[in-house]
Amino acid sequence: METIGTPPKMTKQSAARQQVLELIRSMGVGNAIPSERQLSIDLGVSRLTVRAALDELAREGYLVRRRGSGTYVQQPKISQQLTMTSFSEDMRRRGMAAGSLTLSLTRQLAGARLGRLLNVSPGEEIVVVKRLRLADGVSMAIETLHIPASVVPGVKPGDLEGSFYELLRSRYGVEIATATQTIEPTVTNEEESAALGVPLHSPAFLFERTSRDGDERTLEFVHSIYRGDRYRIVSELAPQ
Repeated sequence: METIGTPPKMTKQSAARQQVLELIRSMGVGNAIPSERQLSIDLGVSRLTVRAALDELAREGYLVRRRGSGTYVQQPKISQQLTMTSFSEDMRRRGMAAGSLTLSLTRQLAGARLGRLLNVSPGEEIVVVKRLRLADGVSMAIETLHIPASVVPGVKPGDLEGSFYELLRSRYGVEIATATQTIEPTVTNEEESAALGVPLHSPAFLFERTSRDGDERTLEFVHSIYRGDRYRIVSELAPQ
């Protein structure tokens, strides 16, 4: 006979977290929540329990603490799975409108470093595109694409207002087959902060990706800065 266990009892902290989360959902982004002292009174728990619940919600991206000012509701962070999808595909899957604003498009010789990364001669021409990536009109990342000019002949700034991968498929008949990506924490510099609308030296993620087609031809090297206040990285692990 199967025995059905009773569900674990909810702790005071988890109950407080749930009540504060319900409060957050009833408030608009940017609004200040009540003080720890007031929440302690309202919820009938200690300030220590309230603080732990708020810390957890801040880590999850629901709240942001501002020293000397208070604790405010913010947009939940977007969880990015470590899969080979474009920014546009990822945003559409979340029901958000993806967009790109081309900040600059230049042509230059690859040079030694980019030639090595793109597997081309240092004297070969490459296209360098700087784009602001948007979700529902809000800046999410600033991205610098480095592409061998032979891959995208005749490309213009307006061509890159959407998905680069879709452009490769539809106009140039090129498919991304494999990619290598690295991620590391960083902070924004002056240019990145201004473009993303965040304070100088805000937490961010640095993504660098090299993509190839089925013939192992290198198609791009991308350097992207993603807002740390809007993103978190999720990976699925399995025992070996």
